[in-house]
Amino acid sequence: MQLYNKLSAEERAQLIDEAGKDRLTISFYQYHHIGNPQVFRDHLFIEWDKIDVLGRTYVAKEGINAQISIPADRFNEFKAHLDSIVFLKDIRLNVAIEQDNKSFLKLKVKVRDKIVADGLNDDLFDVTNKGVHLDAEAFNKMLEDPNTICVDMRNHYESEIGHFDGAITPDVDTFRDSLDIIEADLKDHKEDKNLLMYCTGGIRCEKASAYYKYKGFQNVFQLEGGIIEYTRQVNEKGIENKFKGKNFVFDHRKSERISDDVISNCHQCGEACDTHVNCANEACHLLFIQCDSCKEKMDECCSDACKEINALSYEEQKELRKGKSNSNKIFKKGRSEVLKFKK
Repeated sequence: MQLYNKLSAEERAQLIDEAGKDRLTISFYQYHHIGNPQVFRDHLFIEWDKIDVLGRTYVAKEGINAQISIPADRFNEFKAHLDSIVFLKDIRLNVAIEQDNKSFLKLKVKVRDKIVADGLNDDLFDVTNKGVHLDAEAFNKMLEDPNTICVDMRNHYESEIGHFDGAITPDVDTFRDSLDIIEADLKDHKEDKNLLMYCTGGIRCEKASAYYKYKGFQNVFQLEGGIIEYTRQVNEKGIENKFKGKNFVFDHRKSERISDDVISNCHQCGEACDTHVNCANEACHLLFIQCDSCKEKMDECCSDACKEINALSYEEQKELRKGKSNSNKIFKKGRSEVLKFKK
């Protein structure tokens, strides 16, 4: 019985090409008490592997958070399996705006302490006492209300390439970092303002809204389904789009274009650009914004030092990495001092 991925990304990519079938990139989450996350995890892997599901899924005692890719012609099988699980029956699935057959190249289902790393003690507050969910139309209306404070619950490298008009975009590296900062900044408006939040697919706002209500905020609202569902409703219903730029996503696509606005710049030359890349030097792998000109000039690297390393043979690079852990720059997305035009 197979319980773990056995194919490399390269092998999987070749199989996808040979299959010649379209795939759908989908995300969903659900907070629910799971008695034995490991057993549930194994069940998901066995069933999903049968229908060629790929992607990254976290399972914890508090629920599930999934970002996956499935063959389009097996969607009904996948949906039937979700519906067979009581707490996932008829769950909303966020379908990607821009599809890519290789958005994910491995199936990873992992047991975690939490489905989102928030650093919170859930015993202190009722995580089910969430904020009011708003659809795209209601969100736009509240966004225009002068009594509203709109907060982006994502990280700096996400909001840098796209965000809603007038939103506060905290300069943070993690969701955990943002929670206390936002509370401190808005402490004088817990009763007199609407606290309106949004994130990629809604999951961060689920926990944050309950936390802020516990902290005394009286009027807490959140965008139902996040930016992904908002964009779907905007496109289907002809609603005004108030999101500018790209929506950052956590797969090989790295982003989805929501509007034609380019609101960020290349971190190396400062020219208008909103294309995230990872440094080609595997020992670095820094996430940053790079334009086509700098990409060619720097051989897809973030610095001259990385460019020199990347020019070495594979064996020489491997020897240099021996005994060393990954650079912490990987986790400081866009923060490296070598980037002259970082935010």
